[in-house]
Amino acid sequence: MLLFPHAKINLGLNVVRKRTDGFHDIETVMVPIPLTDALEVIRDGSVPNGEAHYDRTGLQIPGTKEEDLCFKAFRAISKVKAIPGIRMHLHKSIPLGGGLGGGSSDGAHALSAINTCIGAGLANEQLAELSLDLGSDCPSFLHHGIQLSTGRGEVLRTIDLDLSGLWLLLVNPSVHVPTTEVYHNTRPSGRSVDLERELIDHPLEEWRSRAPNMMEEYVAVRYPEVGAALKKMEELGAPHFAMSGSGATIFGLFRERPRKMDWPADHRTWLLRL
Repeated sequence: MLLFPHAKINLGLNVVRKRTDGFHDIETVMVPIPLTDALEVIRDGSVPNGEAHYDRTGLQIPGTKEEDLCFKAFRAISKVKAIPGIRMHLHKSIPLGGGLGGGSSDGAHALSAINTCIGAGLANEQLAELSLDLGSDCPSFLHHGIQLSTGRGEVLRTIDLDLSGLWLLLVNPSVHVPTTEVYHNTRPSGRSVDLERELIDHPLEEWRSRAPNMMEEYVAVRYPEVGAALKKMEELGAPHFAMSGSGATIFGLFRERPRKMDWPADHRTWLLRL
């Protein structure tokens, strides 16, 4: 079975409060984008029951395979279902630590692929519960469409926001921004924001002021490459631009194909059509 775990961008990110369990309540809109990894999961009779042979290619993933979210997905399902021997292969294209949710998407799609491949019969709600142990934003990758994400990221609702036809320019400054560091240095707002209405009821040009990413201010200063990339995106004339998630990737949304811009040699860029 071959799946293509997709990346996401965040439209607005409001850190509401820190919870007693150590997580944060947030509000954000998660937009799936056509930048993907590739994940293959197959049953393999040469692999002993209850085991998985897992290979990775593409971008280097730090840590051991056992620490990888795809392998953790295998372990999560094996705790609730008997699993025959399987083989998994991940080709990594989405940058890690980039605020695009690539690792979380891989983990969520691995749960779905293993569930289907072995005929485990787990409902989507059960997969979402398992995925929450992999990462707070994992459940969103089990849903289709643009999602309003609240709670610690697991409370999801599809919203009617049409971005079709817009151009999306992604720029990754090739710096790793630790999510825990960003949360630690972002002061919660203490209030709720109606992101759905701010985005749907107002033009693209007003989104940056009406639906900001609260984490951007800290990251842009702590990591000057991010701040410089945001400035260049503004100079490029993006009607809306922001940092995605906890960074370091920034994005711009355009109604027309943006003109070519020279970025530093170590910056990775993608131009996509939504």
